[in-house]
Amino acid sequence: MEATEPRNVLVTGGNRGIGLAIARAFAGAGDRVVVTNRSGQPPQGLSAVRCEVTDSASVDQAFTEAEALLGGPVEVLVANAGITRDTLLMRMSDEDFDTVVDTNLAGAFRCARRAATGMIRKRRGRIILISSVVGLYGSPGQANYAASKAGLVGLARSISRELGGRGITANVVAPGFVETDMTAALPDAQQRAYLASIPAGRFARPEEVAGAVLFLASDAAAYVTGAVIPVDGGLGMGH
Repeated sequence: MEATEPRNVLVTGGNRGIGLAIARAFAGAGDRVVVTNRSGQPPQGLSAVRCEVTDSASVDQAFTEAEALLGGPVEVLVANAGITRDTLLMRMSDEDFDTVVDTNLAGAFRCARRAATGMIRKRRGRIILISSVVGLYGSPGQANYAASKAGLVGLARSISRELGGRGITANVVAPGFVETDMTAALPDAQQRAYLASIPAGRFARPEEVAGAVLFLASDAAAYVTGAVIPVDGGLGMGH
């Protein structure tokens, strides 16, 4: 849904996959968009800043650079940056667990904290955290990832209670299996097993996740906060 006027949007991890689809959707709606990435070249047609979300100083610098490119404070933050370190519980090291939680959960916290400064001043803002169906549904071999993604729900709801009176919303989008290079590389038998568990009978397109994010950032969603919006084809119903 298009906004009435262009907004300043920052998408973390917006250089590929779901994050890139989200960034392109905002740009297509006429918003000013900057993405963060850890390395490599910026996506074609988009501005990018380097950011390591596990480092508060790097997050602060990235926001400062993004604000200069955007011409003002970030009005819409999409915290999408994330990693996986999958392995069974008994084999999972402290580092496997800590690194994933530090990136996926604490990284989103650092970005939301920095974004809130400008949003409070403007008395409006949208914070959208990209979680996963795994965060509420669980998945073997992903105790670290699931815990980090579940934590985003508590983070968004606490932000909603703190900042809701200042015109700031905080919501969670929880995608299921999405058509990406990673899912395309899965063996056919594994893809069939995943598809059999999804009522919709297919994987999501990245653009469908982006559509939910655009809605939450729109004026139409001004009264939606602390919500978890699943985009999973019915996989996680009831969770």
